[in-house]
Amino acid sequence: MYEVLYEEGGHNIYVISFPYGGRFNEISETATAFPHRSNKFHLMYYAEWYDDEESQRVIELDRKLYDYMAPYVTKNPRATYFNCKDLEIGRNNFGDNYTSVEEASVWGNKYFKNNFKRLVDVKTKVDPDNFFRNEQSIPSRVRHGIRKRNH
Repeated sequence: MYEVLYEEGGHNIYVISFPYGGRFNEISETATAFPHRSNKFHLMYYAEWYDDEESQRVIELDRKLYDYMAPYVTKNPRATYFNCKDLEIGRNNFGDNYTSVEEASVWGNKYFKNNFKRLVDVKTKVDPDNFFRNEQSIPSRVRHGIRKRNH
């Protein structure tokens, strides 16, 4: 890991480790939207740059670090925490284009595991027109005013 961080541009990449365990693991994965209870740590990769010239190099190094760490992290599927977005695993369609539950499950299952479908049901009831959305928000089952049944 340090070899990557010491490469040119590596000073712009940070790895933050959040320890899990203890009482945290006593809460069921389905008790809240946050399911990552059995992990020992959460690693957050953070990259920053200040001009366009740096951006490509820093992004390449960040991807290199991500690939390097692959053997040491959660697998099948590789999971992540929603507040540490990974836009490379997918994103909602732009504008008024509907993103289906199936499309969103690519990232939704990594963020929320088995809670994703339940959260889609809540989203459909609370925000059927998808007013509250971002690049990887949970979609509503409503498409252009037509409620879709479970997929």
